[in-house]
Amino acid sequence: MSFSSEIKKELSQLNNLKDKQAVYYELVGYLLTKNTKVDRKIKYSTENEYNINRLNKLLNNMHIPYNIEMQGNLYVITVNKNGELPNCKIKDNYIVFNEDKLEEKDVKALLRGTFMGSGFMSEPKNKYHLEINFSNLENFNFTKGLLKIYNINPKSLNRNGSISLYIKEGEDISNFLACIGASNAMLKFEEIRVIKEARNNVNRIVNCEVANLNKTVSAATKQIEAIKKIKKHKKFTNLSEELKEIANLRVQNPDASLVELGNMLKIPVGKSGVNYRLNKLIEMAKEL
Repeated sequence: MSFSSEIKKELSQLNNLKDKQAVYYELVGYLLTKNTKVDRKIKYSTENEYNINRLNKLLNNMHIPYNIEMQGNLYVITVNKNGELPNCKIKDNYIVFNEDKLEEKDVKALLRGTFMGSGFMSEPKNKYHLEINFSNLENFNFTKGLLKIYNINPKSLNRNGSISLYIKEGEDISNFLACIGASNAMLKFEEIRVIKEARNNVNRIVNCEVANLNKTVSAATKQIEAIKKIKKHKKFTNLSEELKEIANLRVQNPDASLVELGNMLKIPVGKSGVNYRLNKLIEMAKEL
Protein backbone atom coordinates (compact mmCIF):
# COMPACT_ATOMS: atom_id res chain seq x y z
CA MET A 1 0.00 0.00 0.00
CA SER A 2 1.30 3.44 -0.90
CA PHE A 3 1.96 6.01 1.82
CA SER A 4 -0.82 8.18 0.38
CA SER A 5 -3.30 5.30 0.69
CA GLU A 6 -2.15 4.62 4.25
CA ILE A 7 -3.03 8.22 5.16
CA LYS A 8 -6.47 7.95 3.57
CA LYS A 9 -7.15 4.59 5.16
CA GLU A 10 -6.39 6.07 8.59
CA LEU A 11 -8.56 9.13 7.95
CA SER A 12 -11.44 7.05 6.59
CA GLN A 13 -11.54 5.13 9.88
CA LEU A 14 -11.59 8.14 12.20
CA ASN A 15 -14.33 7.70 14.78
CA ASN A 16 -15.31 11.36 15.13
CA LEU A 17 -18.71 11.49 13.45
CA LYS A 18 -20.66 12.53 16.56
CA ASP A 19 -19.70 16.16 15.96
CA LYS A 20 -22.25 17.11 13.28
CA GLN A 21 -20.63 20.45 12.63
CA ALA A 22 -17.20 18.90 12.00
CA VAL A 23 -18.85 16.32 9.73
CA TYR A 24 -20.39 19.14 7.71
CA TYR A 25 -17.07 20.97 7.27
CA GLU A 26 -15.25 17.79 6.25
CA LEU A 27 -17.95 17.25 3.63
CA VAL A 28 -17.46 20.83 2.43
CA GLY A 29 -13.74 20.06 2.02
CA TYR A 30 -14.60 17.22 -0.36
CA LEU A 31 -16.87 19.49 -2.40
CA LEU A 32 -14.26 22.22 -2.87
CA THR A 33 -11.81 19.95 -4.69
CA LYS A 34 -11.28 19.15 -8.34
CA ASN A 35 -13.06 15.79 -8.10
CA THR A 36 -16.43 17.48 -7.46
CA LYS A 37 -18.39 18.76 -10.46
CA VAL A 38 -21.78 20.44 -10.55
CA ASP A 39 -24.21 20.13 -13.43
CA ARG A 40 -27.83 19.35 -12.72
CA LYS A 41 -26.54 17.45 -9.69
CA ILE A 42 -23.42 17.40 -7.53
CA LYS A 43 -21.07 14.60 -8.57
CA TYR A 44 -17.96 13.44 -6.78
CA SER A 45 -15.73 10.83 -8.46
CA THR A 46 -12.61 8.98 -7.35
CA GLU A 47 -10.65 5.77 -7.87
CA ASN A 48 -9.78 5.53 -4.18
CA GLU A 49 -12.02 3.31 -2.05
CA TYR A 50 -11.03 5.09 1.17
CA ASN A 51 -12.15 8.44 -0.27
CA ILE A 52 -15.53 7.04 -1.17
CA ASN A 53 -15.98 5.10 2.09
CA ARG A 54 -15.41 8.23 4.13
CA LEU A 55 -17.74 10.29 1.97
CA ASN A 56 -20.45 7.65 2.40
CA LYS A 57 -20.15 8.00 6.17
CA LEU A 58 -20.33 11.80 6.02
CA LEU A 59 -23.46 11.83 3.82
CA ASN A 60 -25.18 9.14 5.87
CA ASN A 61 -24.36 10.98 9.07
CA MET A 62 -25.99 14.15 7.72
CA HIS A 63 -28.95 12.19 6.30
CA ILE A 64 -28.29 13.50 2.80
CA PRO A 65 -29.66 11.14 0.14
CA TYR A 66 -27.19 10.10 -2.57
CA ASN A 67 -26.61 7.54 -5.28
CA ILE A 68 -23.36 5.62 -5.82
CA GLU A 69 -22.30 3.79 -8.97
CA MET A 70 -19.23 2.57 -10.83
CA GLN A 71 -18.22 4.27 -14.07
CA GLY A 72 -15.28 2.32 -15.41
CA ASN A 73 -12.72 2.33 -12.59
CA LEU A 74 -14.31 5.36 -10.90
CA TYR A 75 -16.63 5.43 -7.91
CA VAL A 76 -19.19 8.18 -8.54
CA ILE A 77 -21.46 9.63 -5.83
CA THR A 78 -24.32 11.82 -6.99
CA VAL A 79 -26.18 14.22 -4.67
CA ASN A 80 -29.21 16.33 -5.54
CA LYS A 81 -28.82 20.09 -5.23
CA ASN A 82 -31.36 20.36 -2.45
CA GLY A 83 -30.09 23.15 -0.21
CA GLU A 84 -28.62 20.82 2.43
CA LEU A 85 -25.30 22.67 2.42
CA PRO A 86 -25.44 26.07 4.16
CA ASN A 87 -22.80 28.68 3.28
CA CYS A 88 -22.09 26.87 0.03
CA LYS A 89 -23.10 28.19 -3.35
CA ILE A 90 -22.76 26.94 -6.88
CA LYS A 91 -20.59 29.01 -9.19
CA ASP A 92 -20.26 27.93 -12.82
CA ASN A 93 -19.73 24.17 -12.44
CA TYR A 94 -18.16 24.12 -8.99
CA ILE A 95 -19.03 24.84 -5.35
CA VAL A 96 -17.57 27.67 -3.27
CA PHE A 97 -17.74 28.18 0.48
CA ASN A 98 -18.39 31.65 1.89
CA GLU A 99 -18.13 31.47 5.68
CA ASP A 100 -15.31 33.51 7.19
CA LYS A 101 -15.22 32.59 10.89
CA LEU A 102 -14.48 28.96 11.67
CA GLU A 103 -13.52 27.20 14.89
CA GLU A 104 -10.16 25.44 14.86
CA LYS A 105 -11.71 21.96 14.87
CA ASP A 106 -13.84 22.94 11.88
CA VAL A 107 -10.82 24.25 9.98
CA LYS A 108 -9.08 20.93 10.59
CA ALA A 109 -12.14 19.02 9.42
CA LEU A 110 -12.38 21.09 6.25
CA LEU A 111 -8.69 20.59 5.46
CA ARG A 112 -9.10 16.87 6.07
CA GLY A 113 -11.94 16.86 3.57
CA THR A 114 -9.86 18.61 0.90
CA PHE A 115 -7.07 16.03 1.24
CA MET A 116 -9.53 13.15 1.14
CA GLY A 117 -11.30 14.80 -1.77
CA SER A 118 -8.33 15.13 -4.13
CA GLY A 119 -5.12 14.89 -2.12
CA PHE A 120 -2.01 12.86 -2.77
CA MET A 121 1.33 12.31 -1.08
CA SER A 122 4.45 10.80 -2.64
CA GLU A 123 6.52 8.14 -0.94
CA PRO A 124 8.55 10.08 1.67
CA LYS A 125 11.52 7.72 1.30
CA ASN A 126 11.93 9.15 -2.21
CA LYS A 127 10.83 12.77 -1.84
CA TYR A 128 8.60 15.06 0.22
CA HIS A 129 5.56 16.14 -1.80
CA LEU A 130 1.97 16.55 -0.61
CA GLU A 131 -0.58 17.87 -3.11
CA ILE A 132 -4.28 18.82 -3.26
CA ASN A 133 -6.00 19.62 -6.55
CA PHE A 134 -8.63 22.28 -7.21
CA SER A 135 -10.44 23.20 -10.41
CA ASN A 136 -10.50 26.93 -9.63
CA LEU A 137 -8.40 29.67 -8.06
CA GLU A 138 -11.12 30.71 -5.61
CA ASN A 139 -11.10 27.45 -3.66
CA PHE A 140 -7.33 27.20 -3.92
CA ASN A 141 -6.88 30.61 -2.28
CA PHE A 142 -9.45 29.81 0.40
CA THR A 143 -7.63 26.60 1.37
CA LYS A 144 -4.24 28.29 1.22
CA GLY A 145 -5.53 30.88 3.67
CA LEU A 146 -6.61 28.15 6.11
CA LEU A 147 -3.15 26.54 5.96
CA LYS A 148 -1.50 29.83 6.89
CA ILE A 149 -3.25 29.59 10.26
CA TYR A 150 -0.83 26.72 11.00
CA ASN A 151 2.17 28.51 9.43
CA ILE A 152 2.07 26.17 6.46
CA ASN A 153 2.94 28.00 3.24
CA PRO A 154 2.05 25.89 0.20
CA LYS A 155 3.01 26.65 -3.38
CA SER A 156 0.85 26.46 -6.49
CA LEU A 157 1.14 24.72 -9.82
CA ASN A 158 -1.18 25.06 -12.83
CA ARG A 159 -1.46 21.71 -14.52
CA ASN A 160 -3.93 20.10 -16.93
CA GLY A 161 -6.65 22.67 -16.28
CA SER A 162 -6.38 22.44 -12.50
CA ILE A 163 -4.59 24.34 -9.75
CA SER A 164 -2.47 22.18 -7.47
CA LEU A 165 -1.62 23.24 -3.95
CA TYR A 166 1.57 21.49 -2.90
CA ILE A 167 3.86 21.28 0.13
CA LYS A 168 7.49 20.13 -0.03
CA GLU A 169 8.93 21.10 3.34
CA GLY A 170 9.12 18.11 5.69
CA GLU A 171 8.09 20.08 8.77
CA ASP A 172 5.07 21.57 6.97
CA ILE A 173 3.94 18.14 5.78
CA SER A 174 4.28 16.76 9.30
CA ASN A 175 2.21 19.66 10.68
CA PHE A 176 -0.44 19.14 8.01
CA LEU A 177 -0.78 15.41 8.76
CA ALA A 178 -1.16 16.16 12.46
CA CYS A 179 -3.68 18.90 11.69
CA ILE A 180 -6.00 16.65 9.65
CA GLY A 181 -5.89 13.84 12.22
CA ALA A 182 -3.50 11.40 10.51
CA SER A 183 -1.47 10.81 13.69
CA ASN A 184 -0.09 7.39 12.77
CA ALA A 185 0.93 8.57 9.31
CA MET A 186 2.59 11.62 10.84
CA LEU A 187 4.64 9.46 13.25
CA LYS A 188 5.69 7.15 10.42
CA PHE A 189 6.61 10.14 8.27
CA GLU A 190 8.70 11.61 11.10
CA GLU A 191 10.50 8.28 11.55
CA ILE A 192 11.33 8.18 7.83
CA ARG A 193 12.32 11.84 7.95
CA VAL A 194 14.73 11.33 10.88
CA ILE A 195 16.41 8.36 9.18
CA LYS A 196 16.64 10.24 5.89
CA GLU A 197 18.13 13.33 7.54
CA ALA A 198 20.66 11.18 9.40
CA ARG A 199 21.76 9.52 6.16
CA ASN A 200 22.02 12.88 4.44
CA ASN A 201 24.19 14.20 7.29
CA VAL A 202 26.47 11.15 7.06
CA ASN A 203 26.76 11.62 3.30
CA ARG A 204 27.60 15.30 3.75
CA ILE A 205 30.32 14.45 6.26
CA VAL A 206 31.77 11.74 4.03
CA ASN A 207 31.68 14.01 0.98
CA CYS A 208 33.40 16.75 2.97
CA GLU A 209 36.11 14.37 4.17
CA VAL A 210 36.64 13.05 0.64
CA ALA A 211 36.88 16.60 -0.70
CA ASN A 212 39.42 17.51 1.99
CA LEU A 213 41.41 14.36 1.26
CA ASN A 214 41.43 15.11 -2.47
CA LYS A 215 42.56 18.64 -1.70
CA THR A 216 45.38 17.33 0.52
CA VAL A 217 46.50 14.79 -2.09
CA SER A 218 46.44 17.40 -4.86
CA ALA A 219 48.51 19.84 -2.80
CA ALA A 220 50.96 17.13 -1.75
CA THR A 221 51.43 16.04 -5.37
CA LYS A 222 52.22 19.62 -6.37
CA GLN A 223 54.68 19.96 -3.51
CA ILE A 224 56.48 16.67 -4.27
CA GLU A 225 56.79 17.59 -7.95
CA ALA A 226 58.39 20.88 -6.93
CA ILE A 227 60.86 19.06 -4.66
CA LYS A 228 61.77 16.60 -7.43
CA LYS A 229 62.36 19.48 -9.81
CA ILE A 230 64.68 21.17 -7.34
CA LYS A 231 66.64 17.93 -6.94
CA LYS A 232 66.76 17.40 -10.70
CA HIS A 233 68.39 20.81 -11.13
CA LYS A 234 70.83 19.93 -8.34
CA LYS A 235 69.64 22.84 -6.18
CA PHE A 236 68.55 20.74 -3.20
CA THR A 237 71.90 20.98 -1.43
CA ASN A 238 71.60 24.77 -1.52
CA LEU A 239 68.42 24.74 0.57
CA SER A 240 68.36 25.71 4.22
CA GLU A 241 68.19 22.90 6.77
CA GLU A 242 64.56 23.82 7.53
CA LEU A 243 63.54 23.48 3.87
CA LYS A 244 65.51 20.26 3.42
CA GLU A 245 63.81 18.75 6.47
CA ILE A 246 60.28 19.61 5.39
CA ALA A 247 61.03 18.52 1.81
CA ASN A 248 62.27 15.10 2.92
CA LEU A 249 59.28 14.65 5.25
CA ARG A 250 56.83 15.53 2.49
CA VAL A 251 58.37 13.03 0.02
CA GLN A 252 58.38 10.31 2.70
CA ASN A 253 54.78 11.10 3.84
CA PRO A 254 52.73 12.06 0.75
CA ASP A 255 49.38 11.50 2.55
CA ALA A 256 50.21 13.47 5.69
CA SER A 257 48.39 16.70 6.47
CA LEU A 258 50.21 19.95 7.15
CA VAL A 259 49.54 19.57 10.88
CA GLU A 260 50.97 16.04 10.87
CA LEU A 261 54.06 17.18 8.97
CA GLY A 262 54.56 20.01 11.46
CA ASN A 263 54.54 17.55 14.35
CA MET A 264 57.18 15.37 12.63
CA LEU A 265 59.76 18.17 12.53
CA LYS A 266 62.67 18.17 14.98
CA ILE A 267 61.35 21.50 16.20
CA PRO A 268 57.57 21.23 15.60
CA VAL A 269 55.79 24.13 13.95
CA GLY A 270 52.14 24.86 13.21
CA LYS A 271 50.15 24.43 10.04
CA SER A 272 50.92 27.93 8.76
CA GLY A 273 54.67 27.42 9.28
CA VAL A 274 54.64 24.18 7.29
CA ASN A 275 52.56 25.76 4.57
CA TYR A 276 54.98 28.69 4.32
CA ARG A 277 57.98 26.38 3.84
CA LEU A 278 56.29 24.18 1.24
CA ASN A 279 55.08 27.21 -0.70
CA LYS A 280 58.63 28.52 -0.68
CA LEU A 281 59.79 25.28 -2.29
CA ILE A 282 57.07 25.59 -4.95
CA GLU A 283 58.13 29.17 -5.74
CA MET A 284 61.78 28.09 -6.04
CA ALA A 285 60.80 25.30 -8.43
CA LYS A 286 58.88 27.78 -10.61
CA GLU A 287 62.00 29.88 -10.98
CA LEU A 288 64.04 26.96 -12.30
